[in-house]
Amino acid sequence: MATLQEIKHRYMQDHLSTRLGGLAANLARINTFSRHDANQDAVYGLLNETKYFIEWTAYEAEFEVTAQLVELQIKLASWQQSWSSIWNNSEQRQAVAQESREWSDKILALSGLLE
Repeated sequence: MATLQEIKHRYMQDHLSTRLGGLAANLARINTFSRHDANQDAVYGLLNETKYFIEWTAYEAEFEVTAQLVELQIKLASWQQSWSSIWNNSEQRQAVAQESREWSDKILALSGLLE
């Protein structure tokens, strides 16, 4: 398994727009993986990885993008703090999945990859 430093090194080789696209992809995976009970640990790992992606990306982005990324990082951290209760409550899990999808769409639009 790759170390955090190896993941960071590989991730930082991409352009900012590609990194934002990767963030959006992780958020879309959170949405998809949240549909299956067996994926609790995988989704938790995606939440954690996405927080690192934000940390490594935000300082290079324009202010407006950085502000959105910081808001998202706070949201991810709050989900992690209550993860067991969220995962075990189907309504809360569905709400996290839906919000992840919305954030994915928002970050993908900010990336410029759709233009």
